Amino acid sequence: MKIYTGTFIKKSGELRTMTFAKVKELPEGILPEAKGGKKTKVPEGMELVWDVESKYYRMFNYNTIVGKIEESEIDSKALSQTIE
Repeated sequence: MKIYTGTFIKKSGELRTMTFAKVKELPEGILPEAKGGKKTKVPEGMELVWDVESKYYRMFNYNTIVGKIEESEIDSKALSQTIE
């Protein structure tokens, strides 16, 4: 299973480096449901992802990306353990 590490500029101007899994690439049922249960429209250039380190859903902003996104592999079992 793929995970990614990338840096982007937040609205506040701060840099955020995040290691994440793309929600659309994960097997169904591996992540907890998002609070509120509502599906919101994701702005253009942004993607809903699972932040592996903070164990929470976040938006990754491709519009303000700094550098390149690094791609690596993780065992799906290991990813499941990071979610718990």
